[in-house]
Amino acid sequence: MPQHALSRPVCRDCDGFPIVAITTGTRLPDGTRATLRVTCPACKGTGHTTPAPVLARTGR
Repeated sequence: MPQHALSRPVCRDCDGFPIVAITTGTRLPDGTRATLRVTCPACKGTGHTTPAPVLARTGR
């Protein structure tokens, strides 16, 4: 059976990769690099955006 995909659109700012690890360039005493985890501020770490509401014309 095919899997159904979510109907929510992917965030246009992070392209679905909401949390990334950025190396700072400094090394820790064990030799590994120090990293920072940063979340996308547009989707707040979900990777998806809510669709914009549809405008409805009223009146004439």
